Amino acid sequence: MKPNNQHRGFTLIELLVSLVILALLSVAAYRSLDAVLQSRERVAAETRKWQHLTFFFTRLDQDIAQAVHRRVRDAGGLSQAEWLGHAVVVGEDDAELTFSRAGIQDQGLAMQAPQRIAYRFEQGNIVLLRWQMPDQAERMRPVRYTLLQGVREFKLRYLDSLGNWQAQWPTSDSTAGLPQAAEVSLTLVGGEKLSRIFALQ
Repeated sequence: MKPNNQHRGFTLIELLVSLVILALLSVAAYRSLDAVLQSRERVAAETRKWQHLTFFFTRLDQDIAQAVHRRVRDAGGLSQAEWLGHAVVVGEDDAELTFSRAGIQDQGLAMQAPQRIAYRFEQGNIVLLRWQMPDQAERMRPVRYTLLQGVREFKLRYLDSLGNWQAQWPTSDSTAGLPQAAEVSLTLVGGEKLSRIFALQ
């Protein structure tokens, strides 16, 4: 009489083959999931980067659009031009771009008066400096806000009334005033280069 094999279980080899196949499927599934998560993180990082860039250029555009002919006095009592563009920054509160802008009418009383602001590049960031009042008292320090991170290079140049671009403002052979336009060039740490031109009223 032959033995009944209907209830015979898996052999050891069959179990090992099944475990190997399951392991391979698990590795493939993990790699696929990891690739999806990494892609999603890269997309999210790119989205955040461009959102921050959009915010920075929008803020800069709004400030430049409100630039006014308003000379100021610095903490030492010296008169300063309404628009200053420095190719090289020296002092702690100096900046590549410093100018006077009109107040913001829908804010509090302190923000409705003309303002003195500056855009400065330091340690890979572009920082906004804002003084409490245009004419600075002795030892008055600006409030600092980080507007944009991950910047390798920050350059500006200014269009004069003759249609020539200048690396600093005012130029040595011109009187103080506002340029016709300002060009802002950024190089990000990832190598991307961006340039925008802002016309002044």
